[in-house]
Parts: sequence; structure tokens; C-alpha cells
Amino acid sequence: MNLFKIIKDIEKVDAEVYDRLDSRRGMFKSVGKWGGRIAAASVPFMLGGMLKKAYGQTSNNSAIIEILNYALTLEYLENEFYAMGLAASGLIPADRKAIFQQIGKHEAAHVTFLTTAIQSLQGTPATKPTFDFTADGTYSDVFSNYQTFLALSQAFEDTGVRAYKGQAGNLISNNDVLTAALQIHSVEARHAAMVRRLRAQKGWINGKDSGGTVDAIYTGEDNTTQGGVNLTTLGYSAAAISQAFDEPLTKDQVLPVASLFIKS
Repeated sequence: MNLFKIIKDIEKVDAEVYDRLDSRRGMFKSVGKWGGRIAAASVPFMLGGMLKKAYGQTSNNSAIIEILNYALTLEYLENEFYAMGLAASGLIPADRKAIFQQIGKHEAAHVTFLTTAIQSLQGTPATKPTFDFTADGTYSDVFSNYQTFLALSQAFEDTGVRAYKGQAGNLISNNDVLTAALQIHSVEARHAAMVRRLRAQKGWINGKDSGGTVDAIYTGEDNTTQGGVNLTTLGYSAAAISQAFDEPLTKDQVLPVASLFIKS
């Protein structure tokens, strides 16, 4: 879950979102103070309270709730995936289980935050969809074969990092938000690199090589033009360029990937 992405989406239907929450700088100072004073489990409720105070009496509720429910649905997918993987007997090797337990805790916290935020606005959280992580049998052994599980984990993590990058341009007008967002983005990228390493893959994406996951996730990763310059003309190979620059994914590119695993 990307808090800054959610707030930016809300800004599309309410340009005054930052003023309602407090000043932009003040908002992040408040969040920082919470981190040192209260239990992490309380943060979702505090943030939900902020949204309730900001939007409790406005006409934007339905649009904001729709945005939050969209994010919640995606978080349901990731949370369910890791929960099922951790529950599958003998799937994850003992010396790797702590890694996925921690990732699972992150996803569970995201679901809690979004659910609380929606309820604080008197909205109804979206019902958790029925997921098919086999994608109609394409990954039939996802919870019995560790390598297949890792492949889908890589797919979800790489998608998340590229989707986040796809929103960076929307944050560039505000230095405070962009700085905080990039700090979170770098940690998410490390998660993706960790999963790739667990698969004995390079920590970075190489061209459109999906590594046996979902081809659509790597659309555009073979781009050799950066800043309007085709870097192959400067003597760099296409592979080296791809590895050195990560490409963004738009929302329209992300949705078809998610739909592969949402049954109803």
C-alpha cells in the first residue's frame, strides 16, 4: 500500500486534500511523531481519524471511498497470497520463512489501515474477492512448489515497484511528498530485489525477461531511450541500459495483471 499514492488519487477529486489534513509539511511531521509515541498497530486508526476529520461532512466521500476500496482490493490480493503461502505446510523453507512472515505483516497492516480509513468515512469496505492464484491453472502448483510461489511473489513485487514509479510524476510538484514517497519506494524496491535474489535472479530487471512469471509486468523494460537520448548510440548495450533504468507502469497496465488472479 502506498499512502502517498492514495492521497494523490484523492487530490484528483479534491484539490484541497492537503489543506483538510493539515499543511503538507505538518501532516508528515505529525506522522513522524506518532511513530515514536504509539504502537504501530494504532497508526491505521490515527490515519483513519485524520480522514474522518477531513471529510466527515463533505460531498467528496463517495469518490474518496471508491479510491480507497480500489487500493484495498489490491492489498487483499497481496495479503491473501502471503497468508496462504505461509500456511501451506512445507512450502517455504525454514530459513526463508521469516522473510515472508515480515512481508505478510506489512500487507496485513495495509489492509487494516485501508479498512479503518473507509469505515471512518462511514463507507463500506469492499468485500475481499475470491482469488485464484493458479490463474486458471497456469500456476497450478503455486502453494506446493516453492519456486512457483517465488515466481509469483516476484511478479507481485516487481509490479508494485513499477506501479509506484508510475505515479512519481504526479508528486513532483510537492517536494515534501515526493521525498517521503521516494523513501518508501526505495524500501519496496529492496523487497523486490530480495525476492529476485531468492530465485537466484539478478536483483534488477533485465529487459523484458519475466523470469517465468507474467510477461505483461515487464512491458517497456527494454526501453533504451532515457532523457530523449537513445543510449545505444553512446556505446551501451540494450541489456546494460535495461538494467540501469527501471520503467514505470500505468494503472491501465497494472489492472490486467491483477485481474489474472481475481476470480470474483
